[in-house]
Amino acid sequence: MIWKWLGALLLFPVQMVYLVVKAAVCMVLPPKLRDLSGENVLITGGGRGIGRHLAREFAKRGARKIILWGRTEKCLKETTEEIRMMGTECYYFICDVGNREEVYQQAKAVREKVGDITILVNNAAVVHGKSLMDSDDDALLKSQHINTLGQFWTTKAFLPRMLELQNGHIVCLNSVLALSAIPGAIDYCTSKASSFAFMESLTLGLLDCPGVNATTVLPFHTSTEMFQGMRIRFPNLFPPLKPETVARRTVEAVQMNQAFLLLPWTMHVLVILKSILPQAALEEIHKFSGSYTCMNTFKGRT
Repeated sequence: MIWKWLGALLLFPVQMVYLVVKAAVCMVLPPKLRDLSGENVLITGGGRGIGRHLAREFAKRGARKIILWGRTEKCLKETTEEIRMMGTECYYFICDVGNREEVYQQAKAVREKVGDITILVNNAAVVHGKSLMDSDDDALLKSQHINTLGQFWTTKAFLPRMLELQNGHIVCLNSVLALSAIPGAIDYCTSKASSFAFMESLTLGLLDCPGVNATTVLPFHTSTEMFQGMRIRFPNLFPPLKPETVARRTVEAVQMNQAFLLLPWTMHVLVILKSILPQAALEEIHKFSGSYTCMNTFKGRT
């Protein structure tokens, strides 16, 4: 027994070096991209913003069917028509992912009308954009129900069949604010941090599930209506991401089976700084960069 334990102890650093070298090689020589031609993709919050761009990107890359979920029929209908014009089968269902019963009901309707979902993209999100003391209780609950609990319900609805088929992918459009919160968006930051923990746990839980994987995307501020009015101090140095860029990189991450993706790559520096700098230094960084006051001009989606 002791020799087995010593062998595993000696082998562990070798495995770590191998995995690091393998990851470095993959950065230089990207792996073969996954074929999406047989995949049915469901995108929550798919009517507008990043969700609409995700639908376009999956359609461009040959997804078999695209299903859109959202709460605003006008947006869903417009996006569905656009995707159909691209030559891809597309359907929409009105669904509030924060409503558990509605999620399960619409999931059943999707299976009956369209078929099994093999790629689930949890993209739906809302932001209240106020401090804790200025926030309405119902608005705070809404953020948690849609941004966090909604992922529990959608994943529970579609993951069992993916495990049966041994073919599936759970995708979460998260935010770098899950790792570094800012004032004025306490509801959003909290829900995204919870969502990140959910995906970390789920990703590890799927290690022994052949054919089923997970991807979490954590983008920097993206120029969509949802964060309209948000201002950072040095926009030329830290420009907001374009939603089409986030969508493209997300689909690529799914095709490469990448577990976690930070956008842009400079956000890795933020993670390192948070792990080594004292809190006082981090607070000064927030003030200097303007993230301390960036939500003061927030307007949100009109």
